[in-house]
Amino acid sequence: MHTPPHYSTLFLLFIHLSVLHAAHPDLPALLAFKSLSDISHKLLSWTNTNSSNPCQHFLGVSCHHNRVTGLVLENLNLQGPFDSLALLVKLRVLSLKHNQLNGHVPNLSNLTHLRLLFLSHNHLSGEFPPMLPSLFRLDLSYNNISGNIPDTVNRLTLLLTLRLEGNHISGSIEFLKLPNLRDFNISMNNVSGKIPDSLSGFPESVFRNNFVLCGFPVMECAQPKMPSPASPVVSATPSALSSTADVPRKKSGNSHSGGKISTLAIIGIIIGDVLVLALVSLLLYCYFSGESSDEKNNGQKSEKLVYPSSTGSSFEKGKMVFFDGTRQFELEDLLRASAEMLGKGGLGTAYKALLDDGNVVAVKRLKEVAIGGKREFEQLMEVLGRLRHPNIVSLKAYYFAKDEKLLVYEYMTNGNLFWLLHGNRGPGRTPLDWSTRLKIVAGAARGLAFIHTSNSSLKLTHGNIKSTNILLDKSGNACISDVGHSAITPLTGAPRSVGYRAPELLSTNNRKSTQKSDVYSFGVLLMEVLTGKCPALDNSGVLDLPRWVRSVVREEWTAELFDLELMRYKDIEEEIVALLNIALACTSNAPDQRPTMDDVVKMIHDIEGVEVSLSRDTVNSASHSP
Repeated sequence: MHTPPHYSTLFLLFIHLSVLHAAHPDLPALLAFKSLSDISHKLLSWTNTNSSNPCQHFLGVSCHHNRVTGLVLENLNLQGPFDSLALLVKLRVLSLKHNQLNGHVPNLSNLTHLRLLFLSHNHLSGEFPPMLPSLFRLDLSYNNISGNIPDTVNRLTLLLTLRLEGNHISGSIEFLKLPNLRDFNISMNNVSGKIPDSLSGFPESVFRNNFVLCGFPVMECAQPKMPSPASPVVSATPSALSSTADVPRKKSGNSHSGGKISTLAIIGIIIGDVLVLALVSLLLYCYFSGESSDEKNNGQKSEKLVYPSSTGSSFEKGKMVFFDGTRQFELEDLLRASAEMLGKGGLGTAYKALLDDGNVVAVKRLKEVAIGGKREFEQLMEVLGRLRHPNIVSLKAYYFAKDEKLLVYEYMTNGNLFWLLHGNRGPGRTPLDWSTRLKIVAGAARGLAFIHTSNSSLKLTHGNIKSTNILLDKSGNACISDVGHSAITPLTGAPRSVGYRAPELLSTNNRKSTQKSDVYSFGVLLMEVLTGKCPALDNSGVLDLPRWVRSVVREEWTAELFDLELMRYKDIEEEIVALLNIALACTSNAPDQRPTMDDVVKMIHDIEGVEVSLSRDTVNSASHSP
């Protein structure tokens, strides 16, 4: 029996697609997309190759474990629909910006791994498409999308970017509540109503050119007018209108009708307030200037004394000991210095002191010291004073007396890691980029490794590794502070930084730190950098960050583990997973299974691409490129 020609063609096509699928599971979907959309033949590399593996030669295709995870095809004049791409079930990044694609946005519910979706500057139409709750970035700007934004968009709780400008979207946005949104734009649409409080932190420009939007940061919403209790409500009847028209009007002048205060009265009130304020200010000035004059007459100089000086002979017994060879200042210079408090800790209070010669130092005034006596204290200071490393805050000098003990350090100008990670989270915050995070942890690892290996006989430890003790110098290099403080902190005091402490120090009364407990604390620090979560006290007690991280990894939710701010950077997935593995090794419950800090330094520098990451001047934001 003769087979019809079209059946033979279909059969051959079926055989061809079956072969392609056997060669690579994602190849049929890619070639189907090319056949419909590549009108300008810009995807020649997808056909001019002998390989059937798109992961090796295809333009814009990236893979992981031989499955397509990234597809970036921008400015290629691609046309038509892209429904076939919904078959790329492992896709994490899809960017088709600046093309000529049309039709509706296809149903992408099968792409459960999709994190970044960029479809701006096309001709897509239809209503707002259903989206996956795992999205981090969504850019549909400059298309022809219409209709209302569905309330189901609030399920995108991880969303960092929502760009919808330049469409025909209508309805209200008052219901929008996306807790992690950092990049938002709804301008040039037809939305109306009140701007919700959750979006009030964005600038006015992201709401411009809409139908009617009110609320901060644009115009205030009009309040419904209530009739004044002082005037009767006039009914809109002909008799009422005629009776009100017969009431004679007052001539225009300085006073206005309706019980309003005249302009002259308002000016008088303002002038009176100014005179009263000026009089009060003059009295206060005379009072304080007279007090200052009394101080000058008594031979006292007005200074901001930030650390109370001990009276009596205690200062006479002590002396300022320097480690840089040259005596730079006296104790009296410190006590006279203009200073500000930096913070209080278990060991004492830290100050930033501006000396008369313009130099700035950091001074820690010890409130209690758990050490035998002056000789033991001086011996420890000699050891700490010799620690000189680019990633350690140098101890410049110390002072020891019966009633006063001071440590003087070089001042770090760029704050600490804790503030960079957790400070000012919300709209307007500058995220801590991946390159900087990697540079900081690499520097801190080198500094801690130097502490551990600088004196083989003493086996020095830090004892209090945490993000607030990782300071940054003027060049952005990480420097470990408070070195050796654990050795002089009273054991009877409050436990130091519980969230960072190794389990062997929490399970017993022994609070003496070891090099292995330092490694554990450093592993917690790595997890803090990767997750953006602080191992601190909350309503339910201490956040056990290592336990939480391990539970997420066991459930294979690894992508949701990392700080949302890291999702804007491309090509870093392997690096952050490698750093996570180092953190997991450091936080092993068994101390003997943890690596040494020398090993940690090598592992960080062995992360693939770490040298490239450290030298990046700028990092591409996913708002512009995936």
